[in-house]
Amino acid sequence: MIVELRLTLEDVEQSRYFEVPFEVNSPNARVGVTMTYDHSEGAAIDLGLLDPDGIRGWSGGERSTYVVTQTASTPGYRPGLMSPGRWAVLLGLYRVPADGVPVTVTIDTATTDEPESEAPGPAPRVTDRGSARAHPAPAGMTWFAGDMHAHTVHSDGSQSIAQLAALATGMALDFVAVADHNTVSHHPLLAEQAARYDISLLPAQEVTTLYGHANVFGDVGQVDFRTPPDEWRIQAASRGGLMSVNHPLEDDCGWLHPMAELPPALELWHIGWFRNLTDNKPWALTRRWPRFPIVIGGSDFHKPESGYPPGVPTTWVAAEDRSPEAILEGVKAGRTAINRMAAARSALLLPVDGELLALDADGSTLVGPSGRMRAVRGDSVLFTPQEPGIHRLETPVKRELLAICVT
Repeated sequence: MIVELRLTLEDVEQSRYFEVPFEVNSPNARVGVTMTYDHSEGAAIDLGLLDPDGIRGWSGGERSTYVVTQTASTPGYRPGLMSPGRWAVLLGLYRVPADGVPVTVTIDTATTDEPESEAPGPAPRVTDRGSARAHPAPAGMTWFAGDMHAHTVHSDGSQSIAQLAALATGMALDFVAVADHNTVSHHPLLAEQAARYDISLLPAQEVTTLYGHANVFGDVGQVDFRTPPDEWRIQAASRGGLMSVNHPLEDDCGWLHPMAELPPALELWHIGWFRNLTDNKPWALTRRWPRFPIVIGGSDFHKPESGYPPGVPTTWVAAEDRSPEAILEGVKAGRTAINRMAAARSALLLPVDGELLALDADGSTLVGPSGRMRAVRGDSVLFTPQEPGIHRLETPVKRELLAICVT
């Protein structure tokens, strides 16, 4: 089946998502889809799949073809029951020129093509994790080091789950949230690689739209990115998960969605901040936030050649253990802090029994929510907060960011 389309601004006006329906007549069907379009005028068309129950997978602009079967699928798409009935190729109208864009969709429900498979990771290696630093923590808990935002080949990352796990252990991380765009196809595969590399891999999904991105943490099912964000928040909360607004001020990915109620968590320190550690836009944002958010950080890791590995920045979570469930509960409880990386001697600011503990930060300044500064003298200094809210450590002259936490 070959469908020739010309998508126009009138289609965008109707909906950012365009469906190309087709029928699956057998539970043994193998669905293969290929999309081509004219890129010459700057068009960008995303690609996904709907089955009779909803979203089956999404690859955005990363792939132009995929295969879905009962037992295996292209990364980004879930294998499983091939329910007979109405299916649809889902096209995301990300950028459409004024004169429209021709698009060709080829659908084969008897395909013999094999889905691509993930690359294996290197052999596991033993390394000290951030938790080995044994920072002071609430009774019965440990501070675990991790990354709340990383990608794999299940969306637009270049690394398999195994390769990501290997990189994260090399960066001394205890956990990583694997948050591929608009898909949960990676969720069933996390436990095996987590065990192999002795690291906790949290199921997550980055709900990605033209008007902003959000992470939904936890095994809460596929979030329908076509619906309003308040529905994402409600789904996450009702199923034991958590939603965060991601990189709210980042280039063309800033948060533009109106919401009746903002989610509890905020990705306050995104890797984009490392391009200018003196940027104060995030502080302007937090002063207008209606309440103190749970602060998290994320490398938004996609590929090694980007120059920023997993864990830059590092999110620290105080939890009973490093299982995905315990880490998520620690984040939901607000027991978080962020610094540049998990490696030893990287300055860190931790909330400890209502106080602030500055570690490995001699010569820096502690900055309170209203901007008041106090000098840090020593490698382990305890401060009494003078006001509730978001505190940070900075270098005194350039005022480059070192660490963040909330009291």
